[in-house]
Amino acid sequence: MDLMISVRPSEEQPTEAGEKRVQVRIGVQFVPKELVVETSQSADEVQQALAEALESERGVFVLKDQRNGRVVIPADRVGYLEITEEEGRTVGFGGTQYT
Repeated sequence: MDLMISVRPSEEQPTEAGEKRVQVRIGVQFVPKELVVETSQSADEVQQALAEALESERGVFVLKDQRNGRVVIPADRVGYLEITEEEGRTVGFGGTQYT
């Protein structure tokens, strides 16, 4: 099975609670829509979780979302991951920044 993991590095901006937000897009085999999960786990933690799940014969890939929920997928059904660390955005005039 070929598996593609795409990590897009970007500026790391902490959220108001001091956590980084990471968006993970998951392509699941035989499912027409991709899953999109926002998590406070780092890109490296997400990639490591998938690697560990794939090592097991019946491994399960688990991601914790921002609302303390979980997304659980059989690891051998993951077609691809696209991991993006969210950037802070500047809004307003005169250097006023809101993220």
